[in-house]
Amino acid sequence: MTEQNLSAPRAPEPPVPPVPPVPPGPPAPEEPQAGPAAAKDRRVLRAVLRWTAAVAVFAAVGTSTAYGITRMERTDVPGLATESDGRWDYPTLTRPPLPSGSPGPLAGSNRAGTHHIDLRELVLPAPDGAKDDAKLRGEDGWLDTEVFLSEYAVEEDRDEFRQELVDRGLRHIAARGWTMEDGTRTRIYLLRFDTATVVDGLFQDGLAPNSSPKYRLRGTEESRFDEDYPKQARVDGVHRLAYVETDPSGAEQVRHAYLGSGDTVALVVQSRKGGARAVPFQQTVVLQSRLLS
Repeated sequence: MTEQNLSAPRAPEPPVPPVPPVPPGPPAPEEPQAGPAAAKDRRVLRAVLRWTAAVAVFAAVGTSTAYGITRMERTDVPGLATESDGRWDYPTLTRPPLPSGSPGPLAGSNRAGTHHIDLRELVLPAPDGAKDDAKLRGEDGWLDTEVFLSEYAVEEDRDEFRQELVDRGLRHIAARGWTMEDGTRTRIYLLRFDTATVVDGLFQDGLAPNSSPKYRLRGTEESRFDEDYPKQARVDGVHRLAYVETDPSGAEQVRHAYLGSGDTVALVVQSRKGGARAVPFQQTVVLQSRLLS
């Protein structure tokens, strides 16, 4: 197509004939009065708009490094949507910055899945009102392997797992623990290996099967895969298997989850006399997963 010459003179256009007047039509019908059905439609529309806005906010939070999930209204979080769900008031979390030029653990260019951030900075901080567990502070923030293995109930399991950690080249463990006013105790352990391949091997070799955990935790008789854990709480790129102790439980009911992200395995444990509550456990697992992703 040739470009039109906008500067060339044009012939005058013929005058536009006048438009004949349009005869008046019948009067427009009056707008109906708002009845019960119209009011209901408006309420439904407002509810849809509120939910759409909440989903948009949650999606934005999920792609940010600032984890505002800890400050959102309960009904804005799928899977944690009741007025009295018992969530904890965590500080607003920000993932520490990566060293210049270093990819994240899940980046395609990072084939080893290396966490280039100091693992001690990736352990979830305690929520407001928590009492710190000094036993898990370790020396300079690194925990002795024996303290970690004390989470497991059976001596033979501890011996087997200890050797497996040695064989797979465990580098170090970072941990944190706390107790809430209602008696809920939380322990988080981050175990770092050389590559993501080692972590994948741990899961493939049965560290966390889909039925029940390979190693029984201290204070439990039997745990099973937690089928009630909400699918919406999944964090992309982080492998997660969660378990809950079956009834009757011991002095405390225990919930725990294994997470796999790049070169790191995490164990999150919560226990409470009278029943470990699902929502704060799920909240803790999600936030820890996001710090590792």
